[in-house]
Amino acid sequence: MIELRNITKHYTSGNKQTTALNGINLHIAKGEIYGIIGHSGAGKSTLLRTINLLERPSSGQVIIQDRDITQLSHNSLQQRRRKIGMIFQHFNLLSSATVESNIAFPLTLAGVPKSQIQTRVNELLDLVGLQEHRSKYPSQLSGGQKQRVGIARALSADPDILLCDEATSALDPLTTKSILDLLAEINKKFGITIVLITHEMHVIRTICDKVAVIHDGQIVEQGLVTEVFLKPKHQVTQEFIDELTDPVEWNNLKFEQSTSQQLVKITFLGEQTYLPLLSEIISKTGVTFSIMQGTISRLKDTPYGVLHVIFHGEQAAIAETIQQLKTKDLDVEVI
Repeated sequence: MIELRNITKHYTSGNKQTTALNGINLHIAKGEIYGIIGHSGAGKSTLLRTINLLERPSSGQVIIQDRDITQLSHNSLQQRRRKIGMIFQHFNLLSSATVESNIAFPLTLAGVPKSQIQTRVNELLDLVGLQEHRSKYPSQLSGGQKQRVGIARALSADPDILLCDEATSALDPLTTKSILDLLAEINKKFGITIVLITHEMHVIRTICDKVAVIHDGQIVEQGLVTEVFLKPKHQVTQEFIDELTDPVEWNNLKFEQSTSQQLVKITFLGEQTYLPLLSEIISKTGVTFSIMQGTISRLKDTPYGVLHVIFHGEQAAIAETIQQLKTKDLDVEVI
């Protein structure tokens, strides 16, 4: 669906050249919700805007539906952009236009007949739950309502790709959840490919199928959210994940690793999260344990759990317990 091949982007100011993107390669399949996460200045906004060539790369290819759009003529590119909707952090609504006029604006520019525009606007108002607010102006709306208008406007031309530029960072947590739920519904109902950038890992965890971590203009890690989140390989990824969890104060833990006790981290994924696997195994091996920390949450639709425990018992029994846990396809890390 979308493929970025060796994308670089340089900015020149006087005699100084700055590299915003350096050798970016990404493949985003049709119908995926793909997240790009990075700190401020990492290059994520530049990367997102290369997909519709609002930022034209210095080199590399942007392939959409098997066609390199960097090679399109101006008119052909404009037509392609109409099928790529975009949602902005600060809404970018027309302050002097009503809700329905804001939604209709892209269709009006495209010369769509008024009767068709009205039908489409009504459909979108129903979708985003704003029928009763259709005649209001942006100043009369909450932040969440403004973003719903922005989503409806982005969907007006029936796009096959939706780009979200920090779409929830200006919203409170409850409103953020409602917007993410709406985006997930749109993805599921229409099969629209959604690419979103964020600096918040909880957004990635809640809605995305895959994620790429960008740092200093380079992709340092990418893959399924379940894999990247539970087994991060890069320090920047770990930093984002740590923001979601309360760190275990190991330095204050009165514990000495020995042959009779072992500190381990056990990760559960999917339905095994809710099974009594640990209690079944220790009932056979005779090991006891103390829970130091435990969490259960979800990665989009997939439940997962992380448990830090200290096993107590004979060395052979502890080793057997760890081995038995691994045979259940649990990830067990000796700390």
